[in-house]
Amino acid sequence: MNPFDQDPSQPPHDQPAPDQSRDSTREEPLDDLASRIVVHHVDPSTAYFSSEPLAAGFPPPPPAVDSFLPPDLRIPWSWLHLLLFGLFAFGSILFIQLALILYLSATQHLTPAQVEQAFRNRPDLAVGSNVLWFFLIFLFLYLTLAAYYRRPFWPTLGWKKLGTTNPDLPSSPWVYIAGGAGLAICVAILSSKIKTPEHLPIQDLFKNRTGALLLMGMAVLVAPLVEETVFRGYLYPLFASTGARIARSNGADPVRSVEAGTRVGIFTTGILFGILHGAQLGWTWALVAVLSIVGIVFTWARARVGSVYASYFLHLGYNSFIAFSAIFATRGFTKMPPTP
Repeated sequence: MNPFDQDPSQPPHDQPAPDQSRDSTREEPLDDLASRIVVHHVDPSTAYFSSEPLAAGFPPPPPAVDSFLPPDLRIPWSWLHLLLFGLFAFGSILFIQLALILYLSATQHLTPAQVEQAFRNRPDLAVGSNVLWFFLIFLFLYLTLAAYYRRPFWPTLGWKKLGTTNPDLPSSPWVYIAGGAGLAICVAILSSKIKTPEHLPIQDLFKNRTGALLLMGMAVLVAPLVEETVFRGYLYPLFASTGARIARSNGADPVRSVEAGTRVGIFTTGILFGILHGAQLGWTWALVAVLSIVGIVFTWARARVGSVYASYFLHLGYNSFIAFSAIFATRGFTKMPPTP
């Protein structure tokens, strides 16, 4: 470096040094800075969580619409999603039935009457089509909840470990399984007092041992899982949260709004559960009413415990008791009852 060059760390000779007294970026004492900080106090019960920071001097944004709802009823899906779900469920079962009819007509050259008779005489077609339908329903829910909404599938639908949401209630699944068996005994006693038709459509599956085994297998292994996921995991929180919002908009306090919505969800879901099984019972409305009561009990357990596991184990115990009773009464499905 040339000794005659100017030192770059020093200001040029022909320029005056900056006036430190007029520097706008001078540091201020911490006490002065602290006196300028404005703290906005937000009620935790109505806190609104947002990724955007609040500007100083502005009030926080209004609380979320569902802030009064318990976490169990804060769901991502809406009535539009339910409409799409209903259309998909109806369209998929219709597609399965039409596909089976076309297949039987093309391969075995059966008339429509013979196809209908084949469905009655071949329980593997009836049970197999139902299992395929259940799979498509699960696929729809998974794609729309886990993939589209990016939510964990099972916890979002209410499958939470027993004892975590309500520690005061039993956490052993055997308690609920035993309760389901007791409920099945009560239903059997009540149904014996009801006058029913001589032949119910569900009895067509008991014409032979294979049909009975397939039906019992689906009733124990498949039906509780699928039906509880749809009714108690998917439908119940939608009905309950909607009822709670309506009650809240009418001036009810948050606690009473949630209680009202819960009652709406329990009864609506239970009644739909009974109606879903109406065709199997030949639309015998007394039996449909009894099964609706069973659905109400299942949903009540789910709402009370806060987990679909509670209603699932009740349902499992209910169906398992019926299956074991049928096995005992028919001596392992070797002595099938005569059908007209």
